[in-house]
Amino acid sequence: MKKTLTTIALSITGLVALAQQDAQFSMNMFNRLAVNPGYAGTSEALCGTLLYRQQWTNFPGAPKTGLLSLDYGRILGGGIGLTVDQDQLGFEKTLKAKLAYSYHLPLGNMGILGIGIDAGMIQKSIDGTKWLAPDGTSTATGGGTDQAIPWGGAAATTYDVGFGLYYTNKNLYVGLSSLHLPEQTLTKSGGAANTPLFYDFDYKVARHYYVMAGYTFSFSEFKLTPGVLAKSDASSTQVDINMLLKWKNMVFVGASYRLTDAIPVMAGLEWPMKSGKSTVKFGYSYDLTLSAIKNHSSGTHEIMLGFCQKFTKPEKKQGHMNVRFL
Repeated sequence: MKKTLTTIALSITGLVALAQQDAQFSMNMFNRLAVNPGYAGTSEALCGTLLYRQQWTNFPGAPKTGLLSLDYGRILGGGIGLTVDQDQLGFEKTLKAKLAYSYHLPLGNMGILGIGIDAGMIQKSIDGTKWLAPDGTSTATGGGTDQAIPWGGAAATTYDVGFGLYYTNKNLYVGLSSLHLPEQTLTKSGGAANTPLFYDFDYKVARHYYVMAGYTFSFSEFKLTPGVLAKSDASSTQVDINMLLKWKNMVFVGASYRLTDAIPVMAGLEWPMKSGKSTVKFGYSYDLTLSAIKNHSSGTHEIMLGFCQKFTKPEKKQGHMNVRFL
């Protein structure tokens, strides 16, 4: 039974990878830099975010994703950013690391338009020893060999480029971006030719498109922010609709609806430090799975840690000479 579930898991995660190769997060409102380089530095602070997601708990081969992002504003006419993430689905891993730069174009009193680009690397690796064929055999036991599944394992690396536009003002944000613009193909061959050990690993990185938007309504001690994130690779599209409620900028609760997939619920705390110039965040979300996988999984867990340090320009002191001493 366990082998059967593992086979199903690997098949499903493989389909997910083909449809939407980039990892997904439920708390995407705290993860804008990863999908839009135009966001870098628009908060005019030094900010960092750590995210860890364990999808479809207790389901063999389920996705596990970790991400680190850092960005800083007020530099080089805009902002810079760094994003590193690793996504594991069954027997395959994807590692991405990229640097981002966003030029900030002030639009008078209307807000800021960030025009961003990111560049870095993407690596795909496969552990063939964990591959389980439908007949229950694997490369680890000498069976289930397939030229697309490397014996033992293989990895390939290439460069990656993305572009994004991100507009924000006091209450509104809107973003449009595209990642993996070159649509690179990662290839790796090895083993002895004309034998069962020969493999020819071939993986195409699909171009992805993202649209995001949100608006904050303030009333009394509360702030309500409805938002949306749409993502597509031109062959399939996924939409997250979310609502986040904050109280005194210290406590937040929220919920999302991911079409045909899940209903994530989330909560968290935000602590102000050093006279309000620094903040530390903690968030947790749990996905209520709507698809057929819910019969084999106990849900999805996600944890977020973040911080922001705002920098204020020192007041310029002015001095005047007394004409009596000239």
